[in-house]
Amino acid sequence: MPTQAVDATIAECLVQAQSESMGARTSALTTLSALTRLSRHNRDLLAHTQHALPLLLGLSHSEPTRPLALSVLLHLSLNPNLKQPLAAAAGFVPRLNSLVLSPSASSQAAKLAASLICSLAMHDKNKAPLGVAGAVRTVVEALGCSAARPHVLSSLAELVQFHGNCTLAVLGGAVPVLVRILGGPAEELGATCVVVLARMARFQEGIQAIREVEGVVGALVDWLRRGCPASKESAMEVLARLFEERDELIREAAGMDDFSSLLADLSIGGSTKLRETAGLLMKMLESSDLDWDVEEKPMRVEVERDDGASVAC
Repeated sequence: MPTQAVDATIAECLVQAQSESMGARTSALTTLSALTRLSRHNRDLLAHTQHALPLLLGLSHSEPTRPLALSVLLHLSLNPNLKQPLAAAAGFVPRLNSLVLSPSASSQAAKLAASLICSLAMHDKNKAPLGVAGAVRTVVEALGCSAARPHVLSSLAELVQFHGNCTLAVLGGAVPVLVRILGGPAEELGATCVVVLARMARFQEGIQAIREVEGVVGALVDWLRRGCPASKESAMEVLARLFEERDELIREAAGMDDFSSLLADLSIGGSTKLRETAGLLMKMLESSDLDWDVEEKPMRVEVERDDGASVAC
């Protein structure tokens, strides 16, 4: 469609979107959603039309028009040059936060709001302002029960790449929830969880919080058995960070029946990164204070004390 025709259609839709007729408003938003779904050029035209953004933000406040308005805003956020203006729009991020957590909002609205947070967070300069505006607290709180959990996890994966947001997520109690989801049956959710944990593990407070979760080593090793290759890389990255300072965690992993064979398999049959990290973990096992029996399991050894008694180690 020629630019002039698109401009005319957008102008007409914005007029109709302010109509008292719900049918006219819905039809106008449906057209705007279709225009902006695949066309970057059309997104720019709409975003730079006078009063368009305030109108769309206003229409996202009422339930009949909310999903369609959020859909159009999500399409606009796909343009890199529009991410900052959207994030800076007065009251927009707090509104998204409330929709993600609101029990009265539809599941569709919650998913769209969480997806918008994720899209905005993909712009590095938005990460800190989003954290300040409460987005980290929102997505951590929504991890527990939200119908938008996959979208919330994706948002958290983007946000925690900024150090300050990682700190907020740790303080908000994200790590135990992530480990619990990782150990659950939902593989798609688990794959995102382990990516989030790997990103948090790059910061000191993140790896400290991960170490403190009981059973985290078992959950990560189990993920090596069943996860997709890309998420296995993240699991291995977290294990390597855990093993750097804690021999007891190496001992815990080594005590699992198939851990050494898992590492051996990954060291020869995985991606380049998997092979490298598996080799690193095998070296950590070899250099740790573990004694091995013939079945390659750590064994207890008797150490004689100065008084002649022996103790098991």
